Amino acid sequence: MERICLFPGTFDPVTKGHVDIIERAVSLFDKLVIGIGVNSSKQPMFSVEQRIGWIEDIFRNEPRVKVMGYEGLTINCCKEIDARFILRGIRYVNDFEYEKAIADMNRMLAPEIETIFLTCSPLYSTISSTLVRDVIRNGGNSALFLPAEVKV
Repeated sequence: MERICLFPGTFDPVTKGHVDIIERAVSLFDKLVIGIGVNSSKQPMFSVEQRIGWIEDIFRNEPRVKVMGYEGLTINCCKEIDARFILRGIRYVNDFEYEKAIADMNRMLAPEIETIFLTCSPLYSTISSTLVRDVIRNGGNSALFLPAEVKV
């Protein structure tokens, strides 16, 4: 059975921290699908198409990495793509508490889907998309936090 993993998130924008997690996780699975969640109650800074394009560009030479947008429950997306794993990146303890609550709920809804946590490399632990968006909005140098392919 193929080991398919979904790495869900907003990736608004995709940061060096996201890339670090993806690069370290890709060898663990046959296919790693980056799922860009669409939340109708949130207004993203960048379109889903732009975010998909960035990720496709960054991982153009890695055939195991795929990217897609999705709406609704993450576990439903997993079922649609036959993913048995969900990947989540952890920067700090508070990330773990939040992510564990989601993982526990997902386990109750779909016990066959396992959540896997990877801790962020210390170099990228302070980078978050929320903070990067603030830097962009206020004219700061966001290139420090973004892969070269992400031009904003």
